[in-house]
Amino acid sequence: MKLNKMIDHTKLGANVTKAQIDQLIEEAKTYDFKSVCVNPIWVNYVVHKLKHTDVLTCTVIGFPHGTHQPNVKVFEAEQAILDGAEELDVVINIHALRAKDYHVVKEEIKGIVDIAEGRFVKVILETCYLTDEEIKKACEIAVSAGANFVKTSTGFGPAGATVEHVKLMKETVGEHAEVKASGGIRTYEDAVKMIAAGATRIGTSNGVQIVTGGQNDDSNSTY
Repeated sequence: MKLNKMIDHTKLGANVTKAQIDQLIEEAKTYDFKSVCVNPIWVNYVVHKLKHTDVLTCTVIGFPHGTHQPNVKVFEAEQAILDGAEELDVVINIHALRAKDYHVVKEEIKGIVDIAEGRFVKVILETCYLTDEEIKKACEIAVSAGANFVKTSTGFGPAGATVEHVKLMKETVGEHAEVKASGGIRTYEDAVKMIAAGATRIGTSNGVQIVTGGQNDDSNSTY
């Protein structure tokens, strides 16, 4: 697969402007990225702007902490789909996972998978907060709930993707799901390392720099 088609070109944050979203969309069209990933308020706008392209519209659910009530996450997913979202990146209930309330974690993911009706669901683990055993358990639950991907990070935690965590996640899910690496991936070299470790999707706000081999001097980039 071509590198550009492994990139979810991403712009998330409280202060994102319409001009930045427009730039994100135009870059995604120019470089034919896999998707544009935005906050839910932008989904309908992005869907309209990407009409007649093969670039997908992705959004985030329960973002960035995963601490919404399960029914709220399901409602958010349902609204995102009504707005035209084609992929959903869902933050796992980290508290329930760490408390070993595995039934709660699974039922929440399954509820969103059911609402998605075949659209890709990516479960964000926020690996920087988890032990290796918790990462493995989260991956197993995500697979059993029907998720298509497990994803490393929101980009808003204290650390992002690591090669070691991507390897562990891929070893755990095997052929039953794919792995998305996100958080702190800013260069072509970063992306290649994650892909070599088992990632088939890269979440980044630095997609243009990655595919052109350039460097991004935006040190405040979260994704």
